Amino acid sequence: MASYFDEHGCEPLGPGEQPNHWLHLARLLIDGGFRANFDAEYHRMFPDEPHKPPASKQAVQSLKRAPVEEADKSCSICLKKYGHEEVVTELPCCHFFHDDCILPWLQVVNTCPMCRHELPTDDPNYEALKAEKERMKQRQKALEELHNSMFG
Repeated sequence: MASYFDEHGCEPLGPGEQPNHWLHLARLLIDGGFRANFDAEYHRMFPDEPHKPPASKQAVQSLKRAPVEEADKSCSICLKKYGHEEVVTELPCCHFFHDDCILPWLQVVNTCPMCRHELPTDDPNYEALKAEKERMKQRQKALEELHNSMFG
């Protein structure tokens, strides 16, 4: 008979580690179908905000992988401490995570879970919308600079 941890694909807590009950509650809600209801309700409340697509396969494959250099750091997704010289995935925004944590995340959304830095996507419509928003920001900035130069 397999152990509980083998059957559920998880590892027991290490010595001195405490369970994160809030994380367990969040996983229970998501695994129990709450996520689908939440997504539907969110899009009903904010219809103009586009859903962020997954990160592109090329962007995920090109992410830097390096050993953790700072002692006493932990993964912001699973909250477990990194092992000495453990190899982790680093995003362009310099946040780093366990592969088992960040790769499933990037298959759902294209943003860093810490700072929301966006990675490229394979969705041409989303990329076009993102480019248009950036052009609007540039135009607004140029207009403000013109206004400031005229009216001091």
